[in-house]
Amino acid sequence: MGLARRIQLSEAERACPHCAATMHRMGEEVSERLEYVPASLKVVEEVRAKYGCGCGGAVKTAPKPAAPIEKGLAGASLLAQVAVAKYADHCPLHRQETIFRRHGAELSRKTMCGWMRQTADLLTPLYDRLRVEVLGSKVVGTDDTPVAVLDRSLPKTRTGRIWTYVGDGEHPATVYDYTGTRKREGPEAFLEDYRGYLQADAYAGYDRLYTEPDRGIVEVACWAHARRKMYESRTSGLARAAVALAYIGILYKVERKAREWSAEERYALRQRMAVPVLEEFRVWMERERGNLLPKSPLGGAIGYTLSNWAALCRYCEDGDLPIDNNASERSLRGVAVGRRNWMFFGSDQGGKTAAVLTSFMASCQRVKIDPFAYLKDVLGRVANHPVKQLDQLLPANWTPVSA
Repeated sequence: MGLARRIQLSEAERACPHCAATMHRMGEEVSERLEYVPASLKVVEEVRAKYGCGCGGAVKTAPKPAAPIEKGLAGASLLAQVAVAKYADHCPLHRQETIFRRHGAELSRKTMCGWMRQTADLLTPLYDRLRVEVLGSKVVGTDDTPVAVLDRSLPKTRTGRIWTYVGDGEHPATVYDYTGTRKREGPEAFLEDYRGYLQADAYAGYDRLYTEPDRGIVEVACWAHARRKMYESRTSGLARAAVALAYIGILYKVERKAREWSAEERYALRQRMAVPVLEEFRVWMERERGNLLPKSPLGGAIGYTLSNWAALCRYCEDGDLPIDNNASERSLRGVAVGRRNWMFFGSDQGGKTAAVLTSFMASCQRVKIDPFAYLKDVLGRVANHPVKQLDQLLPANWTPVSA
């Protein structure tokens, strides 16, 4: 809401310079500028009436409104602000502590850390529904990135992992999972109930997911990974690397043409234009591999591509499958930016808290809603929301209570 400031001339200033008569108002000109109004905190007192009977036999007090954290000082809007500032805007709690102090509020980072853990606990049932939503996808994209984790038993931090799982267009949600290591048990547990296409890099921890027929998971590889290896090998064989990159460039040109097409139209175009290029590219790599050392940069890039050839070509089998896993890689950029600010997780529990809250930030971003408005509303009613209707509170389905 803007504020209008009326600026007028005095009677002396309205004198005409030609005839000295007083000029009359004939309209107005409007200009705008932006001013910043600092954020503020306010204390809301909840005064509950008490009633008693004259006989002294009964006393009743009006019920206390539900709060996100029982007996906690923070309301839904403050919890939403701290969560969004840290997990969407990457402002660590020690910086928020300083910012709140400027606003006249003493909120320690330790207190806010506890609030975030309790907020994640409150949202865990909804996080579980978000996970189910993602795993309902025809194709799920996944990737992982390392994070430093504080361990009191060690003289330095150890390495944990944040995994991302990106739903398809019909299931617009992104869920993160935290594990203390990069062992295959992490993705195996998360994907235990999933049946469909899984698009990922060539990490060996996924292999058992594809080779066990009862799992029902089909591997889809990523052409961006293959292209990156070819690009990085150009210093050892520029001419051959340029040819490989040209083949991959043609594949991406086909994808750009079909970007807005239906899945059926995209499939037909790939069969007509991409499949012949793939076959020609394979023949070229088989021929060139014999002229290269297997451990040379280009030999390694060609070996990687051919060893994953079936999975790399799988996107041509279905128009719903993307050519690369870039959506998953993009979903981890926020984690990469954040860890430069907060540096490390204080514990494994801190990693789990971050995974839960970051899932809602990313999922709100996918459906283009304000994460602060979403969390402020949802935190105020999720505890009393019927369990069987939790899906109503997922970001893709959310309608503000005031609407």
